[in-house]
Amino acid sequence: MNYELLNNNVAVVSGTIVEEPRYTHQMYGEGFYESTLSVERLSKQNDDIPFTVSERLFADCDLQVGMTVTFLGQLRSYNKLSDGKSKLLLTLFVREILENDESRNPNSIDIIGYVCKEPVYRMTPFKREICDVLLAVNRAYNKSDYLPCIAWGRNARFMRDLPVGTKVSLNGRIQSRNYQKVKETGESEERTAYEVSINRIEIFEEESENY
Repeated sequence: MNYELLNNNVAVVSGTIVEEPRYTHQMYGEGFYESTLSVERLSKQNDDIPFTVSERLFADCDLQVGMTVTFLGQLRSYNKLSDGKSKLLLTLFVREILENDESRNPNSIDIIGYVCKEPVYRMTPFKREICDVLLAVNRAYNKSDYLPCIAWGRNARFMRDLPVGTKVSLNGRIQSRNYQKVKETGESEERTAYEVSINRIEIFEEESENY
Protein backbone atom coordinates (compact mmCIF):
# COMPACT_ATOMS: atom_id res chain seq x y z
CA MET A 1 0.00 0.00 0.00
CA ASN A 2 1.39 3.41 -0.99
CA TYR A 3 0.72 5.49 2.12
CA GLU A 4 1.97 8.68 0.46
CA LEU A 5 -0.82 8.39 -2.11
CA LEU A 6 -3.32 7.72 0.70
CA ASN A 7 -2.26 11.00 2.30
CA ASN A 8 -2.81 12.90 -0.97
CA ASN A 9 -6.53 12.82 -0.29
CA VAL A 10 -7.89 12.62 3.26
CA ALA A 11 -11.44 13.60 4.21
CA VAL A 12 -13.18 13.36 7.59
CA VAL A 13 -16.90 14.07 7.42
CA SER A 14 -19.62 13.79 10.11
CA GLY A 15 -23.32 13.93 9.38
CA THR A 16 -26.64 12.14 9.12
CA ILE A 17 -27.52 9.46 6.57
CA VAL A 18 -30.55 10.80 4.68
CA GLU A 19 -31.11 8.13 2.01
CA GLU A 20 -31.57 4.37 2.30
CA PRO A 21 -28.19 2.82 1.37
CA ARG A 22 -28.53 0.91 -1.91
CA TYR A 23 -26.35 -1.87 -3.29
CA THR A 24 -24.81 -0.58 -6.53
CA HIS A 25 -21.83 -2.61 -7.75
CA GLN A 26 -19.09 -5.13 -7.06
CA MET A 27 -15.34 -4.69 -7.50
CA TYR A 28 -12.62 -7.30 -6.96
CA GLY A 29 -15.18 -9.58 -5.35
CA GLU A 30 -16.43 -6.99 -2.84
CA GLY A 31 -19.82 -5.32 -2.99
CA PHE A 32 -20.47 -1.62 -2.43
CA TYR A 33 -23.38 0.53 -1.25
CA GLU A 34 -24.12 4.18 -1.99
CA SER A 35 -26.11 6.77 -0.07
CA THR A 36 -26.03 10.46 0.95
CA LEU A 37 -24.68 12.10 4.09
CA SER A 38 -26.14 15.45 5.19
CA VAL A 39 -23.55 17.66 6.92
CA GLU A 40 -24.60 20.83 8.71
CA ARG A 41 -22.62 24.05 8.13
CA LEU A 42 -22.10 26.80 10.70
CA SER A 43 -24.74 28.77 8.73
CA LYS A 44 -27.21 25.92 9.49
CA GLN A 45 -27.43 25.06 5.78
CA ASN A 46 -26.60 21.50 4.81
CA ASP A 47 -24.16 19.93 2.37
CA ASP A 48 -25.54 16.66 0.99
CA ILE A 49 -22.52 14.52 0.14
CA PRO A 50 -22.79 11.22 -1.77
CA PHE A 51 -20.74 8.39 -0.29
CA THR A 52 -19.69 4.88 -1.24
CA VAL A 53 -19.06 2.21 1.42
CA SER A 54 -18.01 -1.45 1.21
CA GLU A 55 -20.43 -4.17 2.22
CA ARG A 56 -18.00 -5.14 5.00
CA LEU A 57 -18.18 -1.70 6.67
CA PHE A 58 -21.88 -1.48 5.91
CA ALA A 59 -22.58 -4.76 7.73
CA ASP A 60 -20.25 -4.02 10.66
CA CYS A 61 -22.06 -0.76 11.50
CA ASP A 62 -25.55 -1.60 10.16
CA LEU A 63 -25.82 1.79 8.44
CA GLN A 64 -29.39 3.12 8.28
CA VAL A 65 -31.29 6.31 7.49
CA GLY A 66 -31.17 8.74 10.41
CA MET A 67 -27.86 7.50 11.83
CA THR A 68 -25.19 10.07 12.71
CA VAL A 69 -21.81 8.81 11.53
CA THR A 70 -18.24 9.98 10.99
CA PHE A 71 -16.44 8.78 7.87
CA LEU A 72 -12.73 8.79 7.09
CA GLY A 73 -12.08 8.44 3.40
CA GLN A 74 -11.18 10.00 0.07
CA LEU A 75 -13.11 12.23 -2.30
CA ARG A 76 -13.04 10.38 -5.62
CA SER A 77 -14.21 11.12 -9.13
CA TYR A 78 -15.48 8.92 -11.93
CA ASN A 79 -17.04 9.46 -15.34
CA LYS A 80 -20.56 8.34 -16.14
CA LEU A 81 -22.28 8.46 -19.52
CA SER A 82 -25.51 10.46 -19.45
CA ASP A 83 -27.47 11.34 -22.61
CA GLY A 84 -24.46 10.37 -24.69
CA LYS A 85 -22.15 12.70 -22.77
CA SER A 86 -19.49 11.94 -20.16
CA LYS A 87 -20.25 13.52 -16.79
CA LEU A 88 -17.79 13.87 -13.91
CA LEU A 89 -19.29 12.58 -10.66
CA LEU A 90 -17.86 12.77 -7.14
CA THR A 91 -18.30 10.48 -4.16
CA LEU A 92 -16.77 10.14 -0.70
CA PHE A 93 -15.13 6.71 -0.70
CA VAL A 94 -15.32 5.50 2.92
CA ARG A 95 -12.18 3.78 4.21
CA GLU A 96 -13.06 3.74 7.92
CA ILE A 97 -15.95 4.61 10.22
CA LEU A 98 -14.78 6.62 13.24
CA GLU A 99 -16.33 7.30 16.62
CA ASN A 100 -18.44 10.46 16.62
CA ASP A 101 -16.73 13.41 18.29
CA GLU A 102 -18.57 16.73 18.52
CA SER A 103 -15.30 18.61 19.08
CA ARG A 104 -14.03 17.53 15.63
CA ASN A 105 -14.52 19.66 12.50
CA PRO A 106 -17.53 17.95 10.85
CA ASN A 107 -16.33 18.55 7.30
CA SER A 108 -12.62 18.70 6.48
CA ILE A 109 -10.55 17.57 3.51
CA ASP A 110 -6.83 17.81 2.78
CA ILE A 111 -5.64 17.15 -0.77
CA ILE A 112 -2.38 17.40 -2.69
CA GLY A 113 -2.65 17.61 -6.45
CA TYR A 114 -1.79 19.40 -9.67
CA VAL A 115 -3.66 22.20 -11.43
CA CYS A 116 -4.75 20.39 -14.61
CA LYS A 117 -6.88 23.08 -16.26
CA GLU A 118 -6.50 26.84 -16.49
CA PRO A 119 -8.21 28.44 -13.45
CA VAL A 120 -11.40 30.42 -14.13
CA TYR A 121 -11.64 33.69 -12.20
CA ARG A 122 -14.89 35.66 -12.03
CA MET A 123 -16.81 38.20 -10.00
CA THR A 124 -20.34 37.67 -8.65
CA PRO A 125 -23.06 40.31 -9.07
CA PHE A 126 -22.37 41.21 -5.43
CA LYS A 127 -18.66 41.83 -6.26
CA ARG A 128 -17.42 38.67 -4.57
CA GLU A 129 -14.31 37.16 -6.17
CA ILE A 130 -14.40 33.46 -7.11
CA CYS A 131 -11.89 31.17 -8.80
CA ASP A 132 -12.67 27.64 -10.06
CA VAL A 133 -9.73 25.22 -10.17
CA LEU A 134 -9.61 21.57 -11.28
CA LEU A 135 -7.01 19.46 -9.46
CA ALA A 136 -5.64 16.08 -10.53
CA VAL A 137 -4.97 14.04 -7.37
CA ASN A 138 -2.96 10.84 -7.76
CA ARG A 139 -4.03 7.62 -6.10
CA ALA A 140 -2.97 3.98 -6.19
CA TYR A 141 -2.84 1.78 -9.31
CA ASN A 142 -1.83 4.73 -11.55
CA LYS A 143 -5.24 6.35 -11.24
CA SER A 144 -6.12 9.98 -10.60
CA ASP A 145 -9.13 11.81 -9.24
CA TYR A 146 -10.17 15.10 -10.85
CA LEU A 147 -11.59 17.31 -8.14
CA PRO A 148 -13.33 20.65 -8.78
CA CYS A 149 -12.25 23.25 -6.20
CA ILE A 150 -13.48 26.77 -5.54
CA ALA A 151 -11.61 29.64 -3.90
CA TRP A 152 -13.00 32.94 -2.60
CA GLY A 153 -11.65 36.45 -2.06
CA ARG A 154 -7.90 36.61 -1.45
CA ASN A 155 -7.54 32.88 -2.19
CA ALA A 156 -9.29 33.42 -5.53
CA ARG A 157 -6.83 36.17 -6.48
CA PHE A 158 -3.95 33.94 -5.40
CA MET A 159 -5.05 30.99 -7.54
CA ARG A 160 -6.24 32.75 -10.70
CA ASP A 161 -2.76 33.00 -12.25
CA LEU A 162 -1.47 29.54 -11.30
CA PRO A 163 -0.16 27.78 -14.43
CA VAL A 164 -1.27 24.28 -15.36
CA GLY A 165 1.07 21.80 -13.67
CA THR A 166 1.40 23.72 -10.41
CA LYS A 167 1.49 21.33 -7.44
CA VAL A 168 -0.60 22.55 -4.51
CA SER A 169 -1.69 21.39 -1.08
CA LEU A 170 -5.00 22.64 0.20
CA ASN A 171 -7.42 22.28 3.06
CA GLY A 172 -11.14 22.89 2.77
CA ARG A 173 -14.54 21.29 3.02
CA ILE A 174 -16.71 19.28 0.66
CA GLN A 175 -19.77 21.26 -0.36
CA SER A 176 -22.86 20.70 -2.46
CA ARG A 177 -24.41 23.50 -4.50
CA ASN A 178 -27.73 23.56 -6.38
CA TYR A 179 -27.94 25.37 -9.70
CA GLN A 180 -30.22 25.69 -12.74
CA LYS A 181 -29.05 23.96 -15.93
CA VAL A 182 -30.61 25.18 -19.18
CA LYS A 183 -31.07 22.25 -21.57
CA GLU A 184 -30.93 22.37 -25.37
CA THR A 185 -34.73 22.42 -25.45
CA GLY A 186 -34.71 25.69 -23.50
CA GLU A 187 -36.07 24.02 -20.39
CA SER A 188 -34.16 24.33 -17.13
CA GLU A 189 -33.68 21.71 -14.46
CA GLU A 190 -32.15 21.84 -11.00
CA ARG A 191 -28.86 20.03 -10.62
CA THR A 192 -26.34 19.62 -7.82
CA ALA A 193 -22.62 20.32 -8.10
CA TYR A 194 -20.04 19.01 -5.64
CA GLU A 195 -16.71 20.72 -5.03
CA VAL A 196 -14.02 21.48 -2.48
CA SER A 197 -14.40 24.93 -0.93
CA ILE A 198 -10.83 26.06 -0.19
CA ASN A 199 -9.74 27.44 3.19
CA ARG A 200 -5.94 27.24 2.93
CA ILE A 201 -3.44 26.79 0.05
CA GLU A 202 0.25 25.96 -0.20
CA ILE A 203 2.38 25.68 -3.38
CA PHE A 204 5.15 23.11 -3.97
CA GLU A 205 7.26 25.24 -6.30
CA GLU A 206 10.14 22.78 -6.66
CA GLU A 207 7.86 19.96 -7.87
CA SER A 208 5.38 21.81 -10.04
CA GLU A 209 7.35 21.61 -13.27
CA ASN A 210 7.51 17.81 -13.11
CA TYR A 211 3.78 17.38 -13.70
